[in-house]
Amino acid sequence: MTPYTLLILLVALERGAELVVARRNAAWSRARGGVEHGAGHYPAMVALHTALLAGCLLETALLRRPFVPALGWPALAAVLAAQALRWWCVTSLGPRWNTRVIVVPGLPLVRGGPYRWLRHPNYLAVVLEGIALPLVHADWITATVFTVLNARLLAVRLRCENTALAGAGAVGAAG
Repeated sequence: MTPYTLLILLVALERGAELVVARRNAAWSRARGGVEHGAGHYPAMVALHTALLAGCLLETALLRRPFVPALGWPALAAVLAAQALRWWCVTSLGPRWNTRVIVVPGLPLVRGGPYRWLRHPNYLAVVLEGIALPLVHADWITATVFTVLNARLLAVRLRCENTALAGAGAVGAAG
């Protein structure tokens, strides 16, 4: 197993951990009257994020992408920064964090952690990771395709999330 394959596997395991936390948090939110919004785009989001990981492995293997230290090391640092930001978001939102848009009516706006400065810091982590992870091994096609498709998906996701939060009186309080 190459170091890059191991990195992709570790990111996949991290995503699995996210899903465990998200399921637990979804149950918490639903028990408090939480309502899910935008469930229709969720399968596309899962497929795109799965394709990112597969694309990294496939592009490296099929096109024999090399590890270019001047690109790979800074990209790896960006991947690690994205992970740190993501988990800062998870801990800042606590049981309100989710991979889905589930809003519990009446909860106050989260203003701690990275939410002090950014409205949707988790999506910054997603964008950063989507660019940097493929570039660890010079997978520029995967980085480009993911970034373009993710931009379209994030436009839908942000509109959905902002509408749901505004309806609950808590704009900016979710993931």
